[in-house]
Amino acid sequence: MELPKIAQKEPYTVEVEVGKVYAWCACGLSENQPFCDGNHKGTNISPLIVKFNEAKTVYFCGCKQTANPCYCDGTHNKL
Repeated sequence: MELPKIAQKEPYTVEVEVGKVYAWCACGLSENQPFCDGNHKGTNISPLIVKFNEAKTVYFCGCKQTANPCYCDGTHNKL
């Protein structure tokens, strides 16, 4: 299984909007982090599609190693 590239060793802080669909980059190759730009094509890794029912601050995983995709769980501190 192919492993994702570490985009950064800290989370991406994003103010998400109600009802908006987000495609979290799981491969680490996107030029538009933390969101997918299609650069995963040719890998076995696909983006995670998420939608929020409330506007809030979300900490999207930047290292792509989280045990709770797409959210930062602090795994970057062990890399």
